[in-house]
Amino acid sequence: MSRISVRGFAVASATAVTTVGAVVGVASGTPQTSDDNFEAIAADTTLLADIPAGQHAQVQTASLTQQADVQASAADAAAKKSAEESARIQAAKDAKAKKEAAEDKAEKERDAKLAEERASRSETRESASFAVQSSYSVADVQAMARQMVPADQFQCFSNIVNHESTWNYQAENPSSGAYGLMQALPASKMSSAGSDWRTNPATQIKWGLSYMDNRYQSPCGAWEFWQANNWY
Repeated sequence: MSRISVRGFAVASATAVTTVGAVVGVASGTPQTSDDNFEAIAADTTLLADIPAGQHAQVQTASLTQQADVQASAADAAAKKSAEESARIQAAKDAKAKKEAAEDKAEKERDAKLAEERASRSETRESASFAVQSSYSVADVQAMARQMVPADQFQCFSNIVNHESTWNYQAENPSSGAYGLMQALPASKMSSAGSDWRTNPATQIKWGLSYMDNRYQSPCGAWEFWQANNWY
C-alpha cells in the first residue's frame, strides 16, 4: 500500500469512527465529539501513516544487491586468475614443444651430416688399392690423399701435412725420430696401418687419417688443435 493510500485510509477511518461516535452519542445522550477532536485524531493518524511501511524491505534488498555485487566481482577475479593460469600453462607447454622440436631437428641434422660423412668416407679408396711404386712424387702423394681423405676434410689434412713434412713421405726428424707425412712419433706406430709404412705413402695417409679421426674426431678437428698448440 502506498503512502498516499495509507494516509487516505487513516483519514477515512477516523471520519467513520467519529461519525459512529456522534450517532451513538445522540442516541445515548452523550455529548458529540467536536470538530477539533476529529482534526486531532486525523492528524495523529496521518503522522503514523507518514512512516514508510517498506523501509525495512528496501534496506534488506540493498544488502542483498551489495552481496550479489561482491560475489560477482569475486567470481570475475577467480575467472580471470584461472584464465591467466591456463594461459601460463599453455605457454609453458608451447615453449617445451618448440624446444623439443628444435632439439629433434638439430639431432636429425647431426645424424644426416654423420651419415653423409660416413658415405663420403666409404667412397674413398683404401691404401691397398694403389699400385706399389718404387718412389712417389709430391703430386703422387697428394693424389692418393685426395682419394682417401673425405673431400670436406682434405684441406685440413693437407694443412697439417704441409706443416709436418711438406708432403715428403720419407721425411725424418733426426733428433726425435718422427717420420713420414704426419711425422708419427714413434714412427713404428704407423705399423698398425701396414707393414710397408716406411715406403708406402698410402699406408701413412691411412694411419694419419685414423689417428686424426680417433683423437680429434676429424682432420679439421686436428687442424684446429694444431693451430692452437703448434702440434697435434
